[in-house]
Amino acid sequence: MTTEEKLQHFYEVSMESAREESEKALEEYRAALSQMLAEHKEDKQKNAANQLKLETENAKREINKALSAEQLHIKRRLSKKQQELREELFVEVRNKLETFMGSSEYLVWLEEKIREALSIAGEDEVQIYLTPADANLLETLAARCGTPLCLSETPFMGGVRAVIPAKNILIDHTFKTLYENEKEEFNFDGGLLHE
Repeated sequence: MTTEEKLQHFYEVSMESAREESEKALEEYRAALSQMLAEHKEDKQKNAANQLKLETENAKREINKALSAEQLHIKRRLSKKQQELREELFVEVRNKLETFMGSSEYLVWLEEKIREALSIAGEDEVQIYLTPADANLLETLAARCGTPLCLSETPFMGGVRAVIPAKNILIDHTFKTLYENEKEEFNFDGGLLHE
């Protein structure tokens, strides 16, 4: 082989070796870039997912906060309306009681309650009281029931109160007690739970 051929052969081998090394380096560089790109994409996707999760949670919190505020506002309005209706209802109940007290049925009802108290007392002494507003019915009821009746010093809207000292019993059929108990225990049932 001549020197020129040797040089040519050396040149070709060197070029081939350099080409292989550069392709190998380039391939490694491409693989490294591809790996970096994949890691970068993965990081960005994780960050985006975390950001989306945070934004979703914040949005849910804001929605829940607004919902709670609106529910509280609705409950307050409902409570206020119920209180108004309750007051109207009990004004109407009081008016109906007063109307009943002016009727002939009231006298019959009082007589029934007095006889009931006498029956409970049996042979024991009983003190039966009417409210001062019913003073005009005192004699009629005493005659019908055959027992003395008293006027209470404190008014109780109507009805009868009886005391049986021997049995330590108080019989309270007063409208005031019935009215106040009903007013205290009254609830509006309805809505989703009571329909």
